[in-house]
Amino acid sequence: MINTDGRSIAIIPCYNEEATIGSIIVKAKNFVNEVLIIDDGSKDKTTSIAKELGATVITHKTNNGKSASIKTGFRYALDNNYDYIITLDGDAQHNPSEIPLLLNNLKNNGHDVTLGIRYGNNTEMPIWRKFGKRVLDYTISFGNGGFVTDSQCGFRAFNKKAVENILPRLKGRSFCVESEQLIRAHETGLKIDSERISCRYENLNTSTKSPISHGLSVLAYIIWLLAERKPLVLLTLPGFICTIIGSLIGILTLQTYTQTNLLNIFNIIIASILSIIGIILFLVGLLNVLPGIIKRSTSATD
Repeated sequence: MINTDGRSIAIIPCYNEEATIGSIIVKAKNFVNEVLIIDDGSKDKTTSIAKELGATVITHKTNNGKSASIKTGFRYALDNNYDYIITLDGDAQHNPSEIPLLLNNLKNNGHDVTLGIRYGNNTEMPIWRKFGKRVLDYTISFGNGGFVTDSQCGFRAFNKKAVENILPRLKGRSFCVESEQLIRAHETGLKIDSERISCRYENLNTSTKSPISHGLSVLAYIIWLLAERKPLVLLTLPGFICTIIGSLIGILTLQTYTQTNLLNIFNIIIASILSIIGIILFLVGLLNVLPGIIKRSTSATD
C-alpha cells in the first residue's frame, strides 16, 4: 500500500533483466508512486517489458555500469521532487514487497538512509560471498568510524536530503556505488540506520562480472577513497614504514656483503622495491595533506 505522507520512487538499475524485471515492477508499484527502470544498455527485452507494465524507463545507449545508473536515477528523483527514494536490484535478489520495511524505518526513526541487511536462513550467502562481504564491511567501517553490517546491499531507502548530499559527490563507476554512498553519507553527516530484509541467492547468477573481480575492484576503490580522506594513515604512514623496512634490509644486506663478500641480489631487489613504493606513498600522502595545512594556516593568519 502506497504511503501518503510523501511521494516515493523505486529506482531499479537493469542490464539484460528480461527474465525477472516484470515481477519486480508489478510488486514495487504497490508501494511507491513511480517505478523507474534505468536500462543500462540492455540487449534483450528489458525496456519493452518495463514500459508495458507501466514503469518509467530511462535508457543508456551503452553499458555504463551500476554507479552511472544510480546517478541517473537520483537525478530523475530530484528533478521530479520525490521525498523518498528506494533502490533495489533488477535480478530478483531483493523482494519489492519489503519496500515498506525500509520506508517505515526511514520515516519513523529520523534517519536519512536506511540500509537493507541481508539476514535469516533464507538469505544465507555462500561462504566465499560472506568472506568477501565481511572484508568490504570492515574496510568501509574503518573509513566511516562506525561498524557497517552490510555495506554491499543495494536495497536501500533515502530521503530527499540524503540524495541531494550524496549525488554530487558520487565519482566512481561500476559496482562501487554502494560503498561510495556510505562514505559520502558519512562525510556529509547523514544519519544511517538499517533494516533486516530477505535475499534470494538460489539459482541467481545474473552478474556480468565474476565475484572475485567485482570484490577486488570495489575494495581497490574503497581504499582509494579512504586514502583521499585519511592520507596520513593510509599513505604517508605505510610509506614511511615501507621505506624504513626497505632501508633496514638494504643496510643488513650490505653489512653481510662487507663481512662475507657475498651479495644477496634478492634482498637488494626487495629493499629497492620497498623503498621506492614507500617513498612514493609517503610523498603522495604529504601532497594530499599539505594543501589543507596551508589553507588552514592562511585562514588563521587572515
